[in-house]
Amino acid sequence: MNIGILLKEGPYNHQAADTAYKFAEAAIAKGHKVDAIFLYNDGVINATKLGDPPQDDRNIAARWTELNQKHGVEVLACIAASKRRGINDDVMIDGAEITGLGTLTDIAIRNDRLLTFGD
Repeated sequence: MNIGILLKEGPYNHQAADTAYKFAEAAIAKGHKVDAIFLYNDGVINATKLGDPPQDDRNIAARWTELNQKHGVEVLACIAASKRRGINDDVMIDGAEITGLGTLTDIAIRNDRLLTFGD
């Protein structure tokens, strides 16, 4: 099964980022293809290099980079949500890109499922 993920919450203020990551990891382990993670609203903060979590805490941005590099999962941030939060290409993690909402429509069309994490 091909799966797209929509993540609408920031990395450390809501469980959604952890749940989306763990879901993607489990789906891949079961042989499914996770095509893309589309970050919307505060979710765009997940794909920035601006965070510096303590050593004993999880690094959520590094998790998205790993999914991209190991499994080819696209990490895409909404341009409007990014601009509202002062995020540009210079602060994006490796493998992530800023794109328009039309890409979210494409993800929904080309995948069997689109799962939403966050409010």
